[in-house]
Amino acid sequence: MTEDDDLLAIGRFARLTGLSVGALRHYDELGVLRPASVDRDTSYRRYRRDQIAAARTVARLRDLEMSLDEIRDVLATDEEAERRQLLEAHRRRVEARTYRLQYVLHVTGQLSRGKEPIVTDTIATDSHVLDDAGRRKLAADLFNGTWTFLEMSDRIPAQTDEMIHMAHASRFHWGEVVAAGGGEPANLARGEWLCSRVYAVLGRAEPALWHARRCLEIDEANGIRDWDIAFAYEAMARASSVAGDLVAAREWAARARAACEEVVEPEERELIEGDLATLVLD
Repeated sequence: MTEDDDLLAIGRFARLTGLSVGALRHYDELGVLRPASVDRDTSYRRYRRDQIAAARTVARLRDLEMSLDEIRDVLATDEEAERRQLLEAHRRRVEARTYRLQYVLHVTGQLSRGKEPIVTDTIATDSHVLDDAGRRKLAADLFNGTWTFLEMSDRIPAQTDEMIHMAHASRFHWGEVVAAGGGEPANLARGEWLCSRVYAVLGRAEPALWHARRCLEIDEANGIRDWDIAFAYEAMARASSVAGDLVAAREWAARARAACEEVVEPEERELIEGDLATLVLD
C-alpha cells in the first residue's frame, strides 16, 4: 500500500469525523487542522487516517464552545498537563458565563413578577450618612458588583481583592439594614452565601465553608425555606467540594436537589438546578 492509498478524500474524512466539508476547509485556512495533502491543480484536500482523532477532538471541543484559537493550542501540545491547563482555563470562562446568566435569569424573574422595581431612587439624608433606602441600594449594588467580578475568568489580583471586599461590604450593609428593621434575615443569609461563593471560586475552602455554614444557620434559625434553603445546601456542597470532601459535597448536593422540589417559582428552581450542574462531585 502506498502513502497515497492511505489518504482519505475530504468527503469521506468529513463523514468519519462528524465535521462538514465546509468546516474542514475553514479549519485548514485557519491552521487548526491541515490536510495531509492538497492537490496543486484542483486544491482538493486529502487527510491521513491518523488525523481522525484530531478532527474528532476539534468537533468535540467546538461543541463545548471552545474557540478555534484555543483548540489550535490544544492540538499543538503533546503535554497532557498543558492540555489540561488549557481545558481548565476554558472551564473557568464557561463557569463565569454561567454565573452571569444565572444572575440575569434571577433578576429578570424578580422584575417580571414585580418583586423588584426596574429603577430605584437613592436618597441620602446627609452626605456622610446613608438612610435605610440608600443603604439597601448600596448593599444590592455591592452584591451585583461582586457578580461582575465573579464573571471574569482572568481577574488580576487587585480585582480579586475588590471582589472579596465588595462581597463582605454587601453583607455588612445588609446587616445594618436588617438591624434597622428595613430588611429580612434572608438578606443576611444571601450575603453569607455570596461570600461563600466568592471564596469557593477562589479555591479557598476554609472561608467558603465558614460562610456557607453561616448562610445555612441563618436560614434554619429563621425558618427560611424555598429557594434560600436550597441555595444554602448548594453553598455547603460547593464549599465541601473545594475542600476535597466529595462525600459531604454529594450529600449536600442531594439535599439541595431535594429542596428544589419544594421551590414554588419555576424560574427560581431552574436557577438552582443550573447552579448545581456546575458542582464538581467526582
